[in-house]
Amino acid sequence: MDTIPAHGGTLINREVNGVEREALLERVPVMPRIALRRREISDLEMIANGAFSPLQGFMCEDDYIAVRGNKHLSSGLPWTIPVTLSVSDETAKSLKEGSDVALFENEDHAIGVLHLRQKFRYDKEREAERVYLTTETAHPGVSALYEQGEWLLGGPISLLNRPHNPAFPSYRLDPRQTRDEFKKKGWHKVVAFQTRNPIHRAHEYIIKCALEVVDGLLLHPLVGETKSDDIPADVRMRCYEAMLEHFFPKTRALLAVNPAAMRYAGPREAVFHAIIRKNYGCTHFIVGRDHAGVGNYYGTYDAHYIFNEFDPEALGITPMFFDHSFYCRSCDSMASNKTCPHDSSNHVTLSGTKVREMLARGELPPREFSRPQVAEILISAMKA
Repeated sequence: MDTIPAHGGTLINREVNGVEREALLERVPVMPRIALRRREISDLEMIANGAFSPLQGFMCEDDYIAVRGNKHLSSGLPWTIPVTLSVSDETAKSLKEGSDVALFENEDHAIGVLHLRQKFRYDKEREAERVYLTTETAHPGVSALYEQGEWLLGGPISLLNRPHNPAFPSYRLDPRQTRDEFKKKGWHKVVAFQTRNPIHRAHEYIIKCALEVVDGLLLHPLVGETKSDDIPADVRMRCYEAMLEHFFPKTRALLAVNPAAMRYAGPREAVFHAIIRKNYGCTHFIVGRDHAGVGNYYGTYDAHYIFNEFDPEALGITPMFFDHSFYCRSCDSMASNKTCPHDSSNHVTLSGTKVREMLARGELPPREFSRPQVAEILISAMKA
């Protein structure tokens, strides 16, 4: 029995095989074609493998408007981020509703077919206001939104081929595979940790606190498109491997990658990340400080508060909220604002800028902030 049902009750599979795949491939040369952007390629894969269940394709207008406006699909199921495919005016005019459209990763790699049900115009500024809570182009999610085409295409998809040369193939487990792994390990309660950064001591502390009350951990770093100044995924993966090798019990942790692109949508993306991990078979999800945030666009704990807007049964995964964590010299241990009575002058905390400066000079941050095994990987990467 699965640890938890997929969102909506059924784990979607839109990857076609056998006769159906061959028939579509034969028709691809005569179909209109669209070259997908990196985020759309990630979204296509996540729809096809069931990570975006119950979505069977890119959103039509009823779901798009419902999600943008009230954080639920038109069916009433919780969902917080639009998953859309955009095209230019010129391309939209050339496409007919009810037709099939070939989706390409590059010139010669067809990865899917969109069964086009609807094409519609949309208001980018309104989406920015509702989803990202800002219209400023300095926000990376808003910037990406404004670069999209003027029309959206909605309809179910069929995945013909996986993306070409995917990163980290040995860690690229689909939701069915992670669920199988959890069964093999005998895990019934599984907590997921979302990350796009190396794990420092505060992360380690909250993960281990969560691990005390569940059977296993899915360490699930996001390796899709991120900001240009984020640490590259290959460097981060070496850091995660080092952490699991030295500081987590091998029988209680599983490392797998999340191919999704980062939206930086703060509170809405925290719920989105939870739903995705539910589809991967997790029962619990860690929500930390400023989850999926960027700059100063969101409040420190807005990603906690947003979960109050949803029926826990409809959401179907248990969020685990953690306060700001740090090493306290007076406690002589890791702690948080919830557990430490001492003044902040006793806390070992460093800004991201300060850490980057130390690493660039080849200096190890304090052991109370970062494990040396991780810091050494980052120093080596910065020198390369």
